Amino acid sequence: MKEEFDVAIVGAGPAGVSAACILAEAGLKVIVLERGDFPGSKNMSGGVLYGHDLAQILPDYMERGCPVERNIIESRIWYLSREGGYSLGYRDDIFSDERKYNAFTVGRAKFDRWFAAQAQKKGALIVPSTVVTGLLRDGNSAVTGVVTDREDGDVKAKVTLLADGINSKLAASTGFRSEPAPDQVALAVKEVIEIPADLIEKRFNVSNGDGVTIEIIGQVTAGMDGIAVIYTNKRSLSLSIGANLQDFVHSRIKPYELIEDFKKHPMVAPLIAGGRALEYISHWLAEGGYHAIPRLYGDGYLIAGDSAMLFNSLHREGNNLAMASGRMAAQTIIEAFRRRDFSKNCLAQYGDKLSNSYVMNDLKKYRRFNGFLYWHKELFGTLPELASFAAREMLTVDGLPKKFKQRMIMKELRRRTSVWKLFKLVWQGWRSVK
Repeated sequence: MKEEFDVAIVGAGPAGVSAACILAEAGLKVIVLERGDFPGSKNMSGGVLYGHDLAQILPDYMERGCPVERNIIESRIWYLSREGGYSLGYRDDIFSDERKYNAFTVGRAKFDRWFAAQAQKKGALIVPSTVVTGLLRDGNSAVTGVVTDREDGDVKAKVTLLADGINSKLAASTGFRSEPAPDQVALAVKEVIEIPADLIEKRFNVSNGDGVTIEIIGQVTAGMDGIAVIYTNKRSLSLSIGANLQDFVHSRIKPYELIEDFKKHPMVAPLIAGGRALEYISHWLAEGGYHAIPRLYGDGYLIAGDSAMLFNSLHREGNNLAMASGRMAAQTIIEAFRRRDFSKNCLAQYGDKLSNSYVMNDLKKYRRFNGFLYWHKELFGTLPELASFAAREMLTVDGLPKKFKQRMIMKELRRRTSVWKLFKLVWQGWRSVK
């Protein structure tokens, strides 16, 4: 590949393709290198996207045929013990009308392929089935392109954008980002279960085209720091559950065991009853937060999306941070071409843009949250048990006075923990998100 490009992008996910759309539209010569057979081939299951960030890239994304599964009108949070749990939800008509497509589910295989096609229409060259194995550098160690596994596969470029995901061997091997520590990543498994559209709408109480997301913590992760989610698609449900990799190592629990137990939970089983499993995959999540973010730019290169560890674990936001960082990287590169300066001093604008945006502000705000969860395993064991015990006893009508039941609940609480410990936990939890 002897041709020289203005920008080489590694990875055709949301970050890389967002940048490609903006750069190509600005008239720059862009190549996107994707290791999969096609964009999205390694992202089979569904996920949630946010219309605001996609509209910053493609204002007319719906007119362009964005493959939306369901528009999210309700978000639920579950706190589960082994046999029961609490449910808190919020639904608002505004998400069906004025703020429609604030959030929506997509099948990543379909969406990523569609998104890459939009970049192609703007002039970007998408090259799949290509693994980037290294970086080209000049005598001053500035990045001048990439090395691929293709014959004569060196690709020269004025700027290189690394956007190939959290498990980017390239970012680690080049020294731009160390290999994430086990406590900085989560291993999650996803299963897509086919269910007729009318059954989904009945079970989740939604109309055609609308959907619900459910985020779940508690004993479903077997005492490990983790989370589960359920997303509604047109004719399927996406179930995902995962935990901190360090916890998996210590517990020796198998991920497939975790999701099988999750599917049997009494609050989950009715939702998937009669369904047929379509897909099963595993994937990594960047759980390191603000303190795990690497150096994001240097002479001739920038890093965006999951490669940059940009993931808001509290709000489960990753795709929107990827699109936002890809957009800001592209804006920085366009300015660098205007100045004809591709040094780290010029590309430092990328860091400034991120720091002044919601991306870095949110990650900085929640910088203590991941550590709070990791060091308070009672959130995934003792507390959901106690919460369920309290609810079960107060809701059971058996002739015993409520005052007696309250005393029984307090006795069990003191046996398993203490009011002081609960107060301390609430205080530390508040500090982790304030």
